[in-house]
Amino acid sequence: MGEDASADRDLAVALVVAGDPETTSGGFRYDRRLVAGLRATGASVRVFSVPWRRYPLGVFDTPGLATGIPAGLRGADVVVVDELAHPGTAGLASRLRRGGTPVVGLVHHLRRAEGGRLAPVATLLERRFLRSCSAAICVSETTERDVLDLVGRIATHVAPPPADQFDPAVTPADVDRRAGESPLRVVSLGSLVPRKGHPTLLRAVAGVDADWEVAVVGPEPEPEHARAVRTLADDLSVADRVSFHGELATADLAGVLRKSHVLAVPSAYEGFGMAYLEGMGFGLPAVASAAGGASSVVADGENGFLIDPGDVTGVERALAALAGDRDRLARMGQSALRRFERHPEWSDTVAGVRDFLAETREVADGG
Repeated sequence: MGEDASADRDLAVALVVAGDPETTSGGFRYDRRLVAGLRATGASVRVFSVPWRRYPLGVFDTPGLATGIPAGLRGADVVVVDELAHPGTAGLASRLRRGGTPVVGLVHHLRRAEGGRLAPVATLLERRFLRSCSAAICVSETTERDVLDLVGRIATHVAPPPADQFDPAVTPADVDRRAGESPLRVVSLGSLVPRKGHPTLLRAVAGVDADWEVAVVGPEPEPEHARAVRTLADDLSVADRVSFHGELATADLAGVLRKSHVLAVPSAYEGFGMAYLEGMGFGLPAVASAAGGASSVVADGENGFLIDPGDVTGVERALAALAGDRDRLARMGQSALRRFERHPEWSDTVAGVRDFLAETREVADGG
């Protein structure tokens, strides 16, 4: 993410992220693609990183943000702050706005929406951060509603993520042929963290009376949790049918998706659920979280299933239905392909973001 060498500097943007911007995750991939897309329009974009720590410790250790404006943010027409950095950036956002620089929060999903014991803390911190912003970019309409429910009136823009990481080249005939193959091949795509619901998935497949196998794919940033999930697979006597692949290169991941039948990520919450859409590009129905923005991608009973967080029985029934009715599996796979094809072009999304940032700058300038 080096600085743009383009001579066209008509919009100067600074993006603030928490941690290493090269980290492999859906949120960081979105940020990188947005930076590249804005630069392709001629905008100048630079990236400024603040420390990443276990939530919500970022409140206490954001060196350089306690006073003043960091050099990396000076001269920007608009500063975009990835909402993941919210614990330590509310004060910075307020100082920027007092100095005449608008601040736009980039919200993948609100931390408070994940629930749990830290939800009240997240509510306070996220409300403080968003109230310090001039506007917000949200990756889904669900996230936009969550933002408006939390802070009331704020200018918002919905910018769904790109669906072009892969070139699936999967045809309806491929989906039909694959549906007749056994065992039922389930892929769970996403970081091996508590929010993604891997224990729910393992307990569910343990009860499915059919031949099946599960491929768990994604980085493992929390070793203790990863060990606990593997131990659970042993305790459920399913370890011989569950493979843990870790993080895969794009080509290798595409190979796993291409041979799978269904994608299952029964998360506690998803702001959008990029993995569901990516799976649909390969004709995979999704077993998805009913909490959050997955409903913008997954139509329950049509191209997948929306399951309440922690509902082991619901996940089990969904997978058993697909394992036992391969015609239905094929129909839902076809529907998944059609939904993927309807997703907006990323170039259109980038153009909308650029226009929104430019309008936010004009409002701040009194235009």
